Amino acid sequence: MNSQSRVLVHHDKNALMTAVGDLFVVTAKELLAEQESMHVVLTGGSVGIGCLAAIGESGDRDSIDWARVHLWWGDERWLPAGDAERNDQQAHDALLAKISIPPANVHRFPASDAGMELDAAAQAYEADLAGFGVEEGLPRFDVTFLGVGPDAHIASLFPDKEEIRVTGRNVVPVRNSPKPPPERLSLTLPAINSSDRVWLVLAGEDKASALGLALAGASPNEVPVAGVAGRLRTMFFVDEAAAAEVPAELIAPDY
Repeated sequence: MNSQSRVLVHHDKNALMTAVGDLFVVTAKELLAEQESMHVVLTGGSVGIGCLAAIGESGDRDSIDWARVHLWWGDERWLPAGDAERNDQQAHDALLAKISIPPANVHRFPASDAGMELDAAAQAYEADLAGFGVEEGLPRFDVTFLGVGPDAHIASLFPDKEEIRVTGRNVVPVRNSPKPPPERLSLTLPAINSSDRVWLVLAGEDKASALGLALAGASPNEVPVAGVAGRLRTMFFVDEAAAAEVPAELIAPDY
C-alpha cells in the first residue's frame, strides 16, 4: 500500500454508501471553489451505483454546480444504448436523471449499436479524453470511483489478462471477459492512476481477501486492485465485513 492510501471502515454497506455520497458532495463543492471544472470517473456494481444513488438523494445535491462537472466511466459493457446492464444506464437511473448536468458533460462509452466495432469504440473514447487535454499522454481526473470484484478486478481489468498490463494507452477493448458480457471497454491502469483521488468502494466478506492482498502489496497482474494509486490519495471505503483482513494500523480514523 502506498503512503497516501487510507482505509475507512463503516458499519455496513448502507452506512458506507451514504458516507461516500456525502463526502463526494463536500469534495465537489471544495474543488469547484478552487478550479473551473471537475472531472469524475464513475463505476458500476451494486456499491458503486449505491454511492451514486446516495449523491442523488442528498439534500445538498443541488449545491454542486453540475454545469462544471464532467462525468466519465471506468469501464462499460459492450451492450446497446439504454440496456439496463450498462453502467451508464444504471448511473442515469441512480443520479443523472436527478441533476441538472449538460448532456455534453456526460461522456458515455460508445454502445454496441453505435455503428462501430469494439476497437474503434476504444479509440473514440480515447479521443474524447484527449479533447480535454492530457499531460504526458494521460488524462487528469479529480475523483475516480472504483468497485472491486471478489477476484480483485477493477473496471474491466481482470487478473492474469493482458489488459491489466497495457501501458501507452488510456482505453482498451476487452474480449473474453471472465464475467459476462465477454466484450467490454475499460480505462487502463495508468489512466485510472492519473486521477488525483481514487475512491475504491467495496462491501461484503467476499471482498475481504482482495482487499487484504491489495494492502499486502500483491502483484497487480494477479491482483489488479493492488496496482491502484491515485496521484494525491487512494481511499478504500469498506464495510466491516470487507475489512476482516485489514491490519488495525492501516485503518484511518477519518478522511
